[in-house]
Amino acid sequence: MTSLLHSETKSRFSAADPAIAGKHRPWSWVPTLYFAEGLPYVMVMSLSVILFKNFGMSNGDIAFYTSWLYLPWTLKFLWSPVVDLVRTKRWWIVTMQLLVAVCLGGVALSLPGPHWLAWSLVFFWIMAFGSATHDIAADGFYMHALTEDRQQWFIGIRNTFYRLAMICGQGLLVMLAGHLEKRTSNFLGMDPIRFAWTLTFILTAAVFLVLGLYHALQLPHPRSDQARQTASGGLVSQLGNIGQTFGSFFRKPHIVLAIAFMLLYRFSEAQLVKLTSPFLLDTREVGGLGLDTAQVGFAYGTIGVVALVAGGILGGWVIARRGLKRSLMPMALALCLPNLVYVWFAFAQPANRLAIYAGIALEQLGYGYGFTAYTAYLLHFCRGPFQTAHYAFCTAIMALGMMVPGMFAGRLQEWFARLFADTMGGYPAFFLWIMLCTLPCFAVVELVRRRL
Repeated sequence: MTSLLHSETKSRFSAADPAIAGKHRPWSWVPTLYFAEGLPYVMVMSLSVILFKNFGMSNGDIAFYTSWLYLPWTLKFLWSPVVDLVRTKRWWIVTMQLLVAVCLGGVALSLPGPHWLAWSLVFFWIMAFGSATHDIAADGFYMHALTEDRQQWFIGIRNTFYRLAMICGQGLLVMLAGHLEKRTSNFLGMDPIRFAWTLTFILTAAVFLVLGLYHALQLPHPRSDQARQTASGGLVSQLGNIGQTFGSFFRKPHIVLAIAFMLLYRFSEAQLVKLTSPFLLDTREVGGLGLDTAQVGFAYGTIGVVALVAGGILGGWVIARRGLKRSLMPMALALCLPNLVYVWFAFAQPANRLAIYAGIALEQLGYGYGFTAYTAYLLHFCRGPFQTAHYAFCTAIMALGMMVPGMFAGRLQEWFARLFADTMGGYPAFFLWIMLCTLPCFAVVELVRRRL
């Protein structure tokens, strides 16, 4: 997620300014910076799905509109030169956090109105752009402000607080909205669901406003964090550098197979993730599990995230011991086969919440474990010149692989619901389709494994 233009220049700022080490200790800003990086992504990509479902949108519309929100993360490498050339990384961080706060407030103010869908999507889209730009600036600033040994030491800290942001966004905020939805009256006299989500977004906007003001005061001012128009030869030169790195990426060995792997490894998951929350929230009469909003927040956003992190840690340990080639196929199986949990959910519709929570934990544990192989392969493929820039291209392709299949997942489930209305129903057919979509993953994994 680093800036494209840091590809071959990490050595320029691998040693941070000694003067800032004592005044701005990394513990005072690294955790909050990466919490602020994770929360908007979760709000845009996960919380929006639950919000729209509770506001009565169809599964087809939810999947289509929210999948488009991936686009800024897919294309962020295109404007990374602007972040590198204009102002400082510190300025971009604070500005984007304040922009996210404004957008969260904009979503909150749009929800009570008659045109809530159009305006909330506008603010979510701007928020996605701001969050993607914040990713570029934050990761670049991290390398400017910390020495290389401290960068390594704080990797675990930044990842932990990014995951805590996921728990907050997918778990605690959803649970808060769910509890507020149950109140039959409020001081504004609003519909309970609209009031619950309006208040949730107002509180989140306030948190982000505080984070922006805090980082405006607390982030250090490393001397290497400067706009680089003169040193780099201007925007035209930087665009030329992008063209060079872009061309070298597509000249790498086995590039077609690598791109196929990036697009197909999570082909089934890209569709599944758009329908899990709607499925859990839908009533049993239409094939769902009938959970309320707070229960979904606890199940998917708390238990699920903890299992996801545990799977990732276990996956890293296994790859370190066994190597990528021996681990790739078992991890692909771990990623895909736990999707059978949702097949069982759809056919059996269990009422026992512990069984539901356990099933979600198993699926997320497998996903976290299996996704480790995906990340390891990207790092392996990007070795060589321009490796950071090439990794940025890979993450763009990865986001595209999540965006396009997800766009049509809801429409597909609705089509299955009509086609199998008199037999199994829409959700069982959809989750069986998800299992069928794991086959391209296994095929491309075997081809990649033979070339490792």
